[in-house]
Amino acid sequence: MSPKKEIERRIRKAERGLVGLSHRIHAHPELAFEEVRASAWVAEQLSAAGFAVEHGCYGLPTAIRATIGSGRQHIAICAEYDALPTMGHACGHNIIAAAAVGAGLGLAGLADDLGLTVTVLGTPAEEGGGGKVLMLERGAFDGLDAAMMVHPAAAEMDAMPGSAISMFDVSYQGAPAHAGAYPERGVNAADAMTVAQVAIGLLRQQTASADRIQGIVTEAGSAANVIPDTSRGRWIVRSDTVEALAPLKARVQRCFEAGAHATGCELTTVPAGPDYADLRPDPGLLAMYRANAEALGRTFPDVSGGPAVGAATDMGDVSHVVPAIHPMLGLDCAPAVNHQPEFAAACLTPSADRAILDGAIAMAWTAVDLATTSTKVSP
Repeated sequence: MSPKKEIERRIRKAERGLVGLSHRIHAHPELAFEEVRASAWVAEQLSAAGFAVEHGCYGLPTAIRATIGSGRQHIAICAEYDALPTMGHACGHNIIAAAAVGAGLGLAGLADDLGLTVTVLGTPAEEGGGGKVLMLERGAFDGLDAAMMVHPAAAEMDAMPGSAISMFDVSYQGAPAHAGAYPERGVNAADAMTVAQVAIGLLRQQTASADRIQGIVTEAGSAANVIPDTSRGRWIVRSDTVEALAPLKARVQRCFEAGAHATGCELTTVPAGPDYADLRPDPGLLAMYRANAEALGRTFPDVSGGPAVGAATDMGDVSHVVPAIHPMLGLDCAPAVNHQPEFAAACLTPSADRAILDGAIAMAWTAVDLATTSTKVSP
C-alpha cells in the first residue's frame, strides 16, 4: 500500500475520535489563553498515538508541542482551539484542531520511513491574542522546513489573502460634573471618542481600498446627567502588508489625538495583543496541497475577481519566516460566513465533519509530497 493510501486509511479509521473531538470543543467554547479543556483533549489524543507531548510550553499554559519521528525534514501542523466572545466557535477552530490531530495521526506510523519529523503545535489565542506570534518569538518554529494548517470558511480557497492587523485599546480621561447644573466644570471623555470616530470616518475616504478601520466603544459614561469622565474602546486597523500597516496606524493615532486636543482629555493607547503580519503562503506547498485536496474531490471556485478578504491570522507571522500555507475548507453553509452565529452552527454539520477528514488527509499527503519529491519550498 502506498504511503498516501495508508495515511488515508489511518485517518478514516480515526474518524469517530476526530469528529468527537471537534464536537466536544464546539460544545465547550473557551476564549483566548483559556482553552484548558480543548488543549487537554488535543494533547490526550496525540499522546495516545505515540507523540511525545509537552502541554503548557513556551510560557503558555494552553500551548502544545507534540512530536513524532526523527527524520531530517521537519514539518509542523498547527491546531487552533480558541473561541469568540458570545459566538462560540463561529470561526470553526474546533475543525482546525481536529484536522490537525487527524493529520498527525495519519503521519504518526510513517514519519521515520518518510524521513520526517512531525510536530503538531497547539497554538492558543488566535482570535486577537497572537499565540503563534508569542510561540514564534520563543522558538516554537525554529528549525522547521514547513508549517501548515487548514481553516473552515464559506468557500474553498487554497490561499486566503490575509491582512496585516494591529489591535489596540483606547481610553480618554476627562473630569465629571453635573451635566445640567455645572457642565462647564466637566471634561467630556465621550465627546473625545466621538471626535475621534468622526475623524476616522473622514479618513476612510483617503485610505487604500483594502484598508479597514474598525472599532467598538465599550464605555462612554454611566448616567445622562453626568459629564462622562472616562471613555474606552477597542480598535483594529488592517492593511494589505506590514509595510502598509505602519503609516495607516500613525494616521489613525492622530485621529485619536484629535479627540484629546479638542476636548482637553488625556489619551491612552495600549496594544491589545501582538500585531499580525500579512499571510504569505508558499507557492510550492500551495500547489501540493491543492492537488491533494482536488484528489479528494474538493473544488476551488475562482474568487480572484471577488471582494478582498480582510481576515487576518497570526499564521501570517509564521509565513514570513517558515514556508507555510493556510488554505480554507469550504463548508456547505451559504449564506452564513465566519463570525456569524449561523457559521458556528455550520461548524457542527456533516459538511464540517467531512472537512475535518479532507483537511487532515490533504495536509498529511502534502507532507508526503514534501518528503518524497524534489519540489522545493521557499527558504
